[in-house]
Amino acid sequence: MTDPVFIEIQSHIESSPVLLFMKGTPLFPQCGFSARVVQILKHSGVTFKTVNVLENPEIRDGIKSFSNWPTIPQLYVLGEFVGGCDIVTEMYQTGELEALLNEKGIAQDSAA
Repeated sequence: MTDPVFIEIQSHIESSPVLLFMKGTPLFPQCGFSARVVQILKHSGVTFKTVNVLENPEIRDGIKSFSNWPTIPQLYVLGEFVGGCDIVTEMYQTGELEALLNEKGIAQDSAA
């Protein structure tokens, strides 16, 4: 049996090289953790799409099962789960995030 919510989540992930499941939108984040990851991605100069999990309770619950990760936000790069706020923040601070984006061929605007 294939879960329709998982299919929808997978199609979101496949729709963009860098995708953030978050609470709210980049302009109006609804939680501090989502806001921090948005700021990191913007500062990294990377183009990304978002899915506002507050608009769909099935996605909000389903993404946690899909990734086996209990919290939101969740960042995906080329279909691969990177992590939540703490992991993304740490990767950004150590340069690992930039290295991952470079390794995956994700364009970064250095002027950002």
